Order: sequence, then structure tokens, then C-alpha cells
Amino acid sequence: MKALPQNSLPVLLTPTRPALEPLPAFTTFVQSRALAIILVGGFILSCGISAALSAGATQPRPSILDVLLKWAPLIGGGFLFNIAVSIASMAIGTLSGVLLGLGQISPSRSIAKISWFLTQFFRNSPWLVLLFFVMFLLPFELKLGSLTLPLPAWFKAIIGLALPVMANVAEIVRGGIKSIPFSQWESAESLAFSRRQILWQIILPQAFKRMIPPWMNLYAILTMATTLISVVGIQDSMTLTKAALVAEGRLDLYLPFYTMLLLMFFAYCYPIARLTQSLERRVAVKF
Repeated sequence: MKALPQNSLPVLLTPTRPALEPLPAFTTFVQSRALAIILVGGFILSCGISAALSAGATQPRPSILDVLLKWAPLIGGGFLFNIAVSIASMAIGTLSGVLLGLGQISPSRSIAKISWFLTQFFRNSPWLVLLFFVMFLLPFELKLGSLTLPLPAWFKAIIGLALPVMANVAEIVRGGIKSIPFSQWESAESLAFSRRQILWQIILPQAFKRMIPPWMNLYAILTMATTLISVVGIQDSMTLTKAALVAEGRLDLYLPFYTMLLLMFFAYCYPIARLTQSLERRVAVKF
């Protein structure tokens, strides 16, 4: 029997069933094309309804398409800000959530209980309430001796959104680790591996691929939830859309403007959802 290298640790593989067959490419193409047609049709319909509402105007007005093209760069810039906020919140929430998730499975009962409480508290609290809580709790600046660090509103918003993300990531990590059969721990312990070696060398490599799909789903949800920051006065795509409508002063533009904003978020989140579904089918296992 060939000896293993000195520093190598075997990964104890769990019995798995073959991955689910992916959907045929033609079926996926037809579904995506049909959805795209529905969305474009809905946008055209919203413009038609708005045009019909403005048909009785006594003074000539710019066409709806011209107005949309005029404000699209500004709203698109606000949308990019939403994306930046989602990435920053997801990064902070993921790093802290991994620690919190590992804390829940800690052999120390005090650490496990504190981690469990924090996870349940932030996971079951409304995102908007947490956002207001952070916005009013954190000061406008921090003084560290002679150094003054400003805390702008957008930074507070990132922290406010990172808290529920942290709790959900903690549950993803805990659930991914718990999904590995306990026999893996027992087998590794029988081979005299330490708990740290079992966790980092055997359990986490198997659990990681199971954590990716729900993590991606959480990011898509977070991206759509970034519009909440408009409620606390931050200039995002929603705030800029409202400002554009106020500047134009036309009620017939409400539907096309918000439909355009909806399509921006959909165009960003829908590919993430499809990729998540594909990964879920690939990592499907039989417990």
C-alpha cells in the first residue's frame, strides 16, 4: 500500500448520488427568451399607458422615451452605488458571519450560546429597523486621541445591512457543517486527527460547496434590499428616481421610471439566480 505524504490529510468522502441532470440548453434559452420578451413587453406597455395618460396635455411635452434617456445615466449611476453597497455589505457580513457560524459549533458552551443569540437576534429582526437603529446609534465621527474619523451615512448603511447578512451567513455556515454526516467526525477522530484538523481539512471542504448556492441567494436578496437606504436619505437609485420625477413634474412618468429601475435590478439579479439554480443541481446530494 502506497504511503501518503507526511503533510497530507485524506478527505473522507460522503456517499453521494449522481448530480441532477442540468436542464437542456435549448429549454434554458427558450425560458430566458420568453421572460425577456415579457419584460420588454411590460416596459413598452407601461410607456404606452403613460403616453395615453399624457395625451390630453394642453402644452407639448418631450416624449417619454426622450425623458427616460435623459435621466437614465443619473439613475444608472445610483444603481451602481446600490451594487457597491451590496458588495461591501456582503463582504463584511460574510467575514463576520463565518466567525459567528463557527462560534455556534464551538465546544465552549458560552461562546456557542452567545453566537446563537446574536444569530437569532439579527436574523429575525426587520432589515429596515436595523438600518434605522445603526443610523441613529453610531455617531457622525469617532475620536481616537487626536485623530477624528468621520462616519458618513453610506458607511452606516453598509453596516446596517451587513448585520442581517452576518446572521444569515452564520446560519448558512452552521447548516453546511451540520449537513456533513457525523460519521465523518467519528472516522477522523479514530484516525487521531485533532478537532481543528477535522474541521478545516475534512468537514469544511465538503460543506463549502453546499454553502455557495444559499450564499448567492442571500446576495441577490441583499442587492434588492439596498433600496431601503433611500428611506434614510442616502442618494441611491430609488432616491434619484424620485428626484427625477419631481424635477419633471409629470405623473405619467411614474410607471415608466419605476419600470426602468425594476429592469435594472432584474438584469443584475436574474443571472445570479440562474447560476444559483445550476449550482444547486450540481451539488445535490442524498442525505
